[in-house]
Amino acid sequence: MRLQEHPIIDFTKRRGRKVTIYFEGKPIEAYEGEPIAEALHAAGIRVLSYTPKLNRPRGLFCAIGKCSSCLMVVNGIPNVRTCITLVEDGMRIERQRGLQPLPKNVKSPRWKDAEKKYGDIIVIGGGPAGLAAAIKAAENGAKVMLIDENPILGGQLVKQTHKFFGKREQFAGVRGIKIAEILAKEAKDKGVEIHLETSAIGIFQEGDQKMVAAVKKNTHLMEFYGKAVIVATGAMEKMIPFKNNDLPGVYGAGAIQTLMNTYGIEPGKRVLIVGAGNVGVILAYQLLQANVEVVAIVEAMPRIGGYFVHAAKIRRLGVPIYTRHTILRAEGKEKVERAVIAQIDEKWKPIPGTEKTFDVDIIALAVGLRPSVELLHQAGCQLVYVRELSGYVTRHDKRMETTVRGIFVAGDSSGIEEATTAMLEGKIAGLSAALLVGKAKPAVLEEIKKYQDDLNEFRSGPFGQHILKGIEKVMIHD
Repeated sequence: MRLQEHPIIDFTKRRGRKVTIYFEGKPIEAYEGEPIAEALHAAGIRVLSYTPKLNRPRGLFCAIGKCSSCLMVVNGIPNVRTCITLVEDGMRIERQRGLQPLPKNVKSPRWKDAEKKYGDIIVIGGGPAGLAAAIKAAENGAKVMLIDENPILGGQLVKQTHKFFGKREQFAGVRGIKIAEILAKEAKDKGVEIHLETSAIGIFQEGDQKMVAAVKKNTHLMEFYGKAVIVATGAMEKMIPFKNNDLPGVYGAGAIQTLMNTYGIEPGKRVLIVGAGNVGVILAYQLLQANVEVVAIVEAMPRIGGYFVHAAKIRRLGVPIYTRHTILRAEGKEKVERAVIAQIDEKWKPIPGTEKTFDVDIIALAVGLRPSVELLHQAGCQLVYVRELSGYVTRHDKRMETTVRGIFVAGDSSGIEEATTAMLEGKIAGLSAALLVGKAKPAVLEEIKKYQDDLNEFRSGPFGQHILKGIEKVMIHD
């Protein structure tokens, strides 16, 4: 199920050395540089675990390490997030039933043995916001340490094959996958200290410094010390309620993009997409690029939420878009085999007799994202629920500093928007943090003002009006 041809990406050049992993004793072909769950998917293995009480199958869902659907036993160690843990030659993998304790013969690492790193600014998250923040802070003389739990830099950019809108300085006309490469190279060239496969688990105050506790490669404890922290942890997929929504084959849209656009793995043969916003219609086009059939897009709203240019392209290619429809249920024993949809009335209730059944092996949920604010919450930042920003977000000022002095926020973790606004917020946060720690000169205030103006301009269109309403609810005014 590996893609051999693609109009934009040559996956044959991207794949690493071929290795062998063992799934419940059976040898599986994999490639260095790809995560375990993705390699198993390429081998046709969808069921990764079972729930402990009802024995229901679970499979990949988010593919970015933010849910528990992919937990498996790896080399005897349970609860491993296989969607972001890379394969190794000879690795032994088994299905898991619920959360399991560590085996008695395995000793947990001790915090007193944690590796310590020191700098000026700690950036949590290596997506567009985090990279932009790290670059700007480093440009102004700060020693920056960037940590990200994924194996590659770029966040959502690494799966975006479409070209961006906006201004030239905001990468207009450049594909997301290329932007990720540009930003990653610039961060390295600026001297940013990068730690991949490293999960931040807490932000603490240690004297006059911040300390970020982290775990590297599931086993190695680390402590990062700095005067400021920039949280750019992005977002995670939303779920909607329908019967059998936990079956393997029900994926978040981002997981499908990860499989297909990052690792060159065919997600399935026939796909139903739920949600006709920008993500849903762009995903449909990306699936067609990979020669995967899209049977339909389902949208509960009375109109398509994505840009007209994207939706028109999909319709020209023969993909029907059913507005005022919702998914009723997924069907299948161990994985998705069918999807049933129906029309809904003005009260959002299914209309009897309008059901349609599609034979599919994938249901893609493009129903939105919610900000990842867990670390901000743990650190004591004030949170507020803002519908326009898609969930709980932290209050912050125009320089992206939160209610906790020295903790900044940027990107989707401050409210769901575009990658362009994430990069602009990241630049503001990076410059502001560098100013706070005494590395940047007061002259950067003019540069901060420029990026603030760019943000306002980008949000000035009709799609940005609700965002502006939401930002007003979280903004801390001087």
